[in-house]
Amino acid sequence: MKLKLFFIPLVLLFTFFQLNAQSSKKRKPNFIVIYTDDLGYGDLGTYGNPVIKTPNLDRMAYEGQKWTNFYVASNVCTPSRAALMTGKLPVRIGMESYKRRVLFPDSKGGLPEAELTIAEILKMNNYQTALVGKWHLGHLKQFAPNNNGFDYYFGIPYSNDMDRKAGSTFEKLFTPEIEDFNVPLMRNNEIIERPANQNTITQRYTEESVDFIKRNKDKSFFLYLAHSMPHIPLFAGKNFKDKSIRGLYGDVIEELDWSVGQVMKTLKELHLDENTYVIFTSDNGPWKLFKEQGGSSGLLFGAKGTSYEGGMRVPFIVWAPSNIKPKVEMKMGSTLDILPTLCSLAKIEIPNQVKTDGYDLSPLMVQNKDVNPRNEMFFYHATDLFAARLGDYKLYYLKNNPIGYPEKIEKLEKPQLFNLSIDPSEQYDIASKNEKKVEEINELVRKHKAGMIPVKSNLED
Repeated sequence: MKLKLFFIPLVLLFTFFQLNAQSSKKRKPNFIVIYTDDLGYGDLGTYGNPVIKTPNLDRMAYEGQKWTNFYVASNVCTPSRAALMTGKLPVRIGMESYKRRVLFPDSKGGLPEAELTIAEILKMNNYQTALVGKWHLGHLKQFAPNNNGFDYYFGIPYSNDMDRKAGSTFEKLFTPEIEDFNVPLMRNNEIIERPANQNTITQRYTEESVDFIKRNKDKSFFLYLAHSMPHIPLFAGKNFKDKSIRGLYGDVIEELDWSVGQVMKTLKELHLDENTYVIFTSDNGPWKLFKEQGGSSGLLFGAKGTSYEGGMRVPFIVWAPSNIKPKVEMKMGSTLDILPTLCSLAKIEIPNQVKTDGYDLSPLMVQNKDVNPRNEMFFYHATDLFAARLGDYKLYYLKNNPIGYPEKIEKLEKPQLFNLSIDPSEQYDIASKNEKKVEEINELVRKHKAGMIPVKSNLED
């Protein structure tokens, strides 16, 4: 009798979870985009780091897809995030500038109000939307996340090294205290803490994200989890501090890996993993100016602040165990493609006024077709075209400091050409032996530039 009483609740419990999973599958898919700050191509175990432990991301890549030729649209924070949100090259919408590369606490500009973000498009289609983490697309109210499609916002409005205490030195970035940076932590339009306690910020971003998922488990949702780390200054929680043999930088990455694990665990517990796509990537390459407190671009040349491979090729992992087949994908992709891809997966028609620079990667990602929607990439440094890639070949027109700072952009005497499949470290210029390929890329660039209309910068005020 006791066995029967025990068996009935188990059957009911199983039936409940089965019905919940079926109900979840009938809804439009959920999307989670995890965007790290200054994480390098070589900073994760699955991308070859020999000492930083990233078991959750390694598992995410094993169960999902690891892309090896994935690019951001800019080599610094603000324009890269503008491209992710709009699917447009930042130079098209006034989000690039030499005068000011990113937005600052005294900036008067931000993401143009006329631009539709991915959050706005999904919200129009009954998605619940949240940004947890760093915004950096304008701190004034008209540019804030809540005015750009996000129902809920918890995070900081710009980079964690801004609002520095008067008299703070460059060296202080290496040994920071919370009080050195008067960065506000916000919930929607309200400042709830200033300065933000950055020792606990990764943990709190994670808790907020898990809470959002739980609150919206019966609805379609879009969560943009934009971590502040590993942008300098580095802060790690007490459970991770002094644990990695890679030092403080390793501590920070291992805490980010824990955060990813918490998100995946929550999805599995709620049986949302069967209808959720999780994307993990970075906004640009590592900040090598800070040496051991900066990350690694692995075998790639360059860093944050450059348009070499190390500055713009980033880790990209997509996980949706019930919807995609695991693989290592070597074809090209970009954060410009995320908006059209997610809309395609949700069977949402992009509004006519939204003309993106992105491609729908879902045939390659989900249907596993042998297609290559993106076969070219344009690499800008501020408002100048630095290089262009067509297929395996990347042609450079300009050069600069390979660690990004101090910036010194110069025109090359002759364009340099590299075959990135054979030479991903960009060591061997083959332009003189491949004149036809050089001209083919030059023609691609001429057509591209013909469609570029100069616009006023939103970063300079």
